[in-house]
Amino acid sequence: MSFVSLNPATGKILSTYPEMDLKGAREDLKKSHEAFRLWRTSPFQIRAACMKKAAEKLTAEKHALGELMTQEMGKPILQAYAEIEKCAWLCEYFAEKAEIFLQPELVETDAHKSYIAYEPLGVILAIMPWNFPFWQVFRAAIPALMAGNAMVLKHASNVSGCALAIEKIFKESGLPEELFQTLLVTSTTALSLIESPHVQGVTLTGSLGAGKSVGAQAGKFIKKCVLELGGSDPYVILEDADIEEAASICAKSRLLNSGQSCISAKRFIIVENQFEKFEELFLGEMKKAVLGNPFDEKKTVGPLARIDLRDILHKQVLESMDLGAKCLLGGYIPEGPGSFYPPTLLTRIQKGMPAYEEELFGPVAALIIAQNEPEALQIANDSGYGLGAAVFTQNKQKGEEIALKGLEAGSCFVNAFVKSDPRLPFGGIKESGFGRELSCHGIREFVNCKAVYIM
Repeated sequence: MSFVSLNPATGKILSTYPEMDLKGAREDLKKSHEAFRLWRTSPFQIRAACMKKAAEKLTAEKHALGELMTQEMGKPILQAYAEIEKCAWLCEYFAEKAEIFLQPELVETDAHKSYIAYEPLGVILAIMPWNFPFWQVFRAAIPALMAGNAMVLKHASNVSGCALAIEKIFKESGLPEELFQTLLVTSTTALSLIESPHVQGVTLTGSLGAGKSVGAQAGKFIKKCVLELGGSDPYVILEDADIEEAASICAKSRLLNSGQSCISAKRFIIVENQFEKFEELFLGEMKKAVLGNPFDEKKTVGPLARIDLRDILHKQVLESMDLGAKCLLGGYIPEGPGSFYPPTLLTRIQKGMPAYEEELFGPVAALIIAQNEPEALQIANDSGYGLGAAVFTQNKQKGEEIALKGLEAGSCFVNAFVKSDPRLPFGGIKESGFGRELSCHGIREFVNCKAVYIM
């Protein structure tokens, strides 16, 4: 069996990659474990030098890597370049901060000396999706590697070229040969690898269904895991919001990566007396988007990553319309090759519609009316997901209070769209998963928080 990489803009085959069987994958796990045994004793200066080298390579090869990303999953080319740049920033950030984050912490007890040390665990299995094929891997890998762990990557099969390119970057940056390996395996094989004694942790970014499967397997074999799952992020627009600015920011968030982002805005909840104005302005912003060839820098929305994903999204749109949603823009499958779907605006969304209940993974926005602020927050939290959320108000104190206490999500922003940042912890609550990536909290997920006590 082989993995096939298709260009989603044309439907044409780019490359095929041979699948690795379970036996071969287990052998590679052993190699990564041996590399870990040496790497775990390496000083932070050596680790940091490798990460700085990786940042240099990413910067130098930005255009080639971005083009590969656009070919395999259709990301608009300028956004692909930006993703590579963000990965380089991540490498540089943890090269500088990892030693500080993992510094032993003295604790006063009745002992002569007692402290908390942070020791690496071993090989971490990373199961990653296609939508940010570099960033999401680096987001998991850099903190883990800087903590002294090894990592094996099971990437989405449609971005196998990106997966192998990431392995090459790490090898050429001075990491031990098998410390980071890409395994071209199926999801079934990846689940089987969790039981290996050489796997000490699992990190997954993906769907709720994938999270349930991986979480159950990790629990069965007592393996630490971090799960970053889906999101149906609510953006609440209050009565005193700057409506023009809110409409612009909200549209930008909804259409980022052609709408294929776990933390992009999905549900827009507007208090009643601002609804018509926001609807008009938001429609205008959505109309500015240009659908087309993702290699054309003037195009802001590219194809969805796969035809089946477009079909699922279109079904959600049609079912919402059948239940009473009004479509102001888009809502159809374009003629021609590729898996394109136009920017789409659904309004008058009600509870029970797919646009209210489900994650819309594509350039489709759902507008919901709330009678007042309390109802707006109730609607925002009326979801099984809890990844990100935002509130728009000119009263920053009120906005902060709502972000802190009123919204149920792992990341809550005020007058800005939700995004990941190496300096801040990233992850969700409820069905959006558990555990954190990035910041000091992320690097401490896959370490042994060890108490040392000397009497």
